[in-house]
Amino acid sequence: MRVAIVGAGWAGMAAAVTAIRAGHHAIVFEASRAVGGRARALQGTLPDGTPVVLDNGQHILIGAYTRTLELMRSVSADPATYLKRLPLDLRHPDGAGIALPLWPSPLDAVAGIATAQGWTWADRWSLVRASIGWQISRFRCAPGTTVADLCRQVSPTVQSTLIDPLCVSALNTPADRACGQVFLTVLRDSLFGGRGSSNLLLPTTDMARLFPATAATWLQANGGEVRAGMRVTRLEAAAPGTAGRWQLNGEVFDAVIWATSSSNAASALMESAQHATENIAIDLRTWATTAGALQFESIATVYAHSQTASLARPMVALRSDAACPAQFVFDRGQLDGTHGLLAFVVSASSGDKDTIEQQVLTQARTQLGLELVAVQTVIEKRATFACTPALQRPPATIAPGLWACGDYVAGPYPATLEGAVRSGTEAAGLLAAID
Repeated sequence: MRVAIVGAGWAGMAAAVTAIRAGHHAIVFEASRAVGGRARALQGTLPDGTPVVLDNGQHILIGAYTRTLELMRSVSADPATYLKRLPLDLRHPDGAGIALPLWPSPLDAVAGIATAQGWTWADRWSLVRASIGWQISRFRCAPGTTVADLCRQVSPTVQSTLIDPLCVSALNTPADRACGQVFLTVLRDSLFGGRGSSNLLLPTTDMARLFPATAATWLQANGGEVRAGMRVTRLEAAAPGTAGRWQLNGEVFDAVIWATSSSNAASALMESAQHATENIAIDLRTWATTAGALQFESIATVYAHSQTASLARPMVALRSDAACPAQFVFDRGQLDGTHGLLAFVVSASSGDKDTIEQQVLTQARTQLGLELVAVQTVIEKRATFACTPALQRPPATIAPGLWACGDYVAGPYPATLEGAVRSGTEAAGLLAAID
């Protein structure tokens, strides 16, 4: 089939690669000149004028991202080359916190709990007791349960040094508002998912090269197309007699996979509904209304530099509060070789760019003892959907022959790269229904 994919982010490129591998002809439309969506490369400049490749946000992957790792391999983006694998380590600069060894599961978790610095035996037992309860319940909880509700029996120390960092990094939503069921799914597949599933996979190259740009090269070499800089301005059902077909900018396709942001998708489909038949219009408006109701969380990444700046580890957890907003800091020198460059991540961020930047520089001074100069601060105001309890997310199916993919589409995972990739591959798998 001739398949159009609208959007060249991680979900869209995953859908395109999967469609090509299934024998279809995939054409990707991307409004911008660069692929990658909300996980893409940016150009920056260090204080001394040296050009540097940054990302629009510092991202991490974990060993449980099986679909992402599989897809990377399929387009010759070797995870062993592009990702630094480390055991889960959430220790603060002073060494307090939990770190897991590179041991088989669950021995790694047992050893991590037993050796966590700054934890009392009461702290350790509170986590063990909670973990046993989650496993007995088969990682299920009542609808409406927040992460804070789920973890009431863990101690404040465990909450602040393990639960809160995991929750905000995975769901980008504070524990008192975050969905307990999605969090349990993340815990099941990472901490309890088997050997290596909890490992941190830190990119050693920019996010575009990590998958989307490499996938674009692979796609074009295998009969697909990537039309960068081409915005889709019109989506409409094809003429009668061609049921299940769609037109994009007047060009006919057997199927369409819409892979843009939820807000862009909702707007485009509402516009398309104005010119559609009644049945199709109802489908489009129903889907768009659900997508348009999603709320969002922001993520800020502050890049800062000093000639002598370095960390004890590639990623270090920070103590965060309203005045010290960053939860993690990454040493880019240990990742991509840009020595002296640190990336501070503020998940579920609030406030303006200048305030966040100054707060992070102060946090670096007080917690790391470093005097840094800001290089660039990137704020993605709609980085992820707010992953709240009982949230209704739009389905993959929009109308006959028209599907959606993205990290916000209905599924078990929060707005992560793995969620986006799984959504894209699953949307492409639905093509078989009209093949």
